[in-house]
Parts: sequence; structure tokens; C-alpha cells
Amino acid sequence: MNRRDVIFGSGAAAAVLTAFPAFGQARFPNRPIKLVVPFSAGGVNDIVGRQWADKVRTTLGSVFVENQGGAGGTIGVVEVGRAEPDGHTMLLGSTSTMVLNAMTMQKPPYDANRDFVPVCVMCVSATSVAVSASLPVKSVKELVAYAKANPGKLSYGSAGAGTMSHLSGELFKQLTGINDVVHIPYKGAGPGLTDLVSGHIPMMSPNVTGQVLELHTTGKIRVLSVNNATRLSAAPDIPTSIEEGVPDMIGLLFLGIFAPAATPKPIVNQIAQATQAAMADKDFRDALVKSGFEPINDMGPEKSLAYLAEEQKRWGPVLASLGMKAN
Repeated sequence: MNRRDVIFGSGAAAAVLTAFPAFGQARFPNRPIKLVVPFSAGGVNDIVGRQWADKVRTTLGSVFVENQGGAGGTIGVVEVGRAEPDGHTMLLGSTSTMVLNAMTMQKPPYDANRDFVPVCVMCVSATSVAVSASLPVKSVKELVAYAKANPGKLSYGSAGAGTMSHLSGELFKQLTGINDVVHIPYKGAGPGLTDLVSGHIPMMSPNVTGQVLELHTTGKIRVLSVNNATRLSAAPDIPTSIEEGVPDMIGLLFLGIFAPAATPKPIVNQIAQATQAAMADKDFRDALVKSGFEPINDMGPEKSLAYLAEEQKRWGPVLASLGMKAN
């Protein structure tokens, strides 16, 4: 069953309802807005989606989040792509669903550029290099040395095949020359982290979240580095992989709001303005940082579209070099 979490807006929302007679629409919104998160509850996507829904309710009214996990996020994405393009069904899109699926699937059931319009890219989530507390290494350099001294004995977990977590792990292997480390895909980050804590797997490449940082702080796992250009606001004590001697080791998952392609521009702009207002809220930004995300300012529809194109251009050659490009 789909998990739904209804977040009711206040009566003040009625004051911001705007008429768009040119499009034959009396009011927007005129009923609750559904945000589809195309992954299971509790993951990186879900955290951001629920925080967004909570903040925009003061301007957009009643909002509820619906988790539609499965098939690498494609089930939920396809549902939104086929929805009525009136702003009442939105998508929490990411690098995985809007960039990587088209490059790694033989026959992707949707086209991110054709079927959707970006509303706002809100934040990025960096992946990391994490190890079990029982593994006798305390830095990336020590990890690489240990892997080379013990060929074929290490494995690493990811949140699933084709995810940013997976691609980051493969890129790390390629850049460090430890290509015999075996990939173990999980159905989400949660099960993989459980096995990392217990020592069933020695390594993982999870996205940095509040949970990952807590496990690191309490000594249950050891996060050796983050795959970002700079250190994260939430974890300034953890070095980047680049600092640790792995050039070009960057793995970022962007998260944002997307609408069906034919959604009228005034509606897209209204949702974008509500999102920008949420992004300007200190509590919202602090909540994102606390959860391990890096907020992005001023990314409306046009800038988000350009950002999406840049990400598609950047990851194509990487996937090809890793032998993972399907088309």
C-alpha cells in the first residue's frame, strides 16, 4: 500500500489563490496538491519532499505526500507524467530519476526533457565514502592501501543499482584503482546502513543524511570523506575525497520539484515562488543542512532547466567510461 501523509494548510492559503482565465482555470489550487516521491518513505528523497510540503502549505494550501517506490523510481515518475497538467500532481525529482535513468535503462518509460518541466531545484545531497567501524582504516588513503593489500576481499554497498550511491562507488573504484571491490546493491540506503553498522559489509557509498552523520558521530560507522567540491555545512570536520587525494571525486544528487510538461506557466511560476519563499525560510534551510543537504538559492524554472541540462551532459561521459551507459 502507498504511504500517505496528509499535511493540511491553513485558511490563510485562500488569500493567495490566483485566477488564470487565459488558461480556462478559475483557481489554483482548488483542491489538495499531491507530491509524488518516487521512492520509499524515510529515504533522502522522502525527507526533502516532506519538508517542502510542510513549508509551502501556508501559500499553496493543503498538500500531501505519496510515496510510489519501485523500479528505480520510474513507477512514481510515470504516474506524474500522465497526470492532469494542472499543478495538483507534482514530482519530487532527482538526479536518479531525471538524469541517470535515461542513461542506464535500456528502454526508459519516460523522457525527463519531454514529459516534465522543472519548477525548482532545492538542494543537493553528497555521497560519501563510509566504512564499518571494525575495518582497520581511518582515512581514504588507508582504505585504498588496505584494499590493494587485500585484493578481492572487500565489497561495498549502495542504495541500489543505477543510483547515485552506486555510481559514486564505481567512480571511486575507478579513480583509486581498486576495481576488484565487489558491488552489493540494496533496496534503499536503510538496509545497507544496517549491514554496514553490523559489519556484514565493510564499505558503503551512502548519501550524507542526518542518520549517516549520527552513525558517524556515535562511532557506529566511520565516514572517511564526502564526495563534494567543498566540505559540508553539517559536517565541517569530514574532509572531501578530493582533499584526500582523489581528484574529480564528486557525486551529488540534486532534488527538486517537477511538473507535467503541459502545466501552464503561471501555475509553474506560482509553485516556484512558493518554493523560493520556503527556501528563504531559515528554519527550512537549517532543517535541510541538519539532514545533510546543501541548499541551493534562486533556482527557478529557467535556471533549473539549465542545471538539468548540465547534469545530463556531465554524467553521460562518466557512465560511458564506467561501461554503464545503455544507450
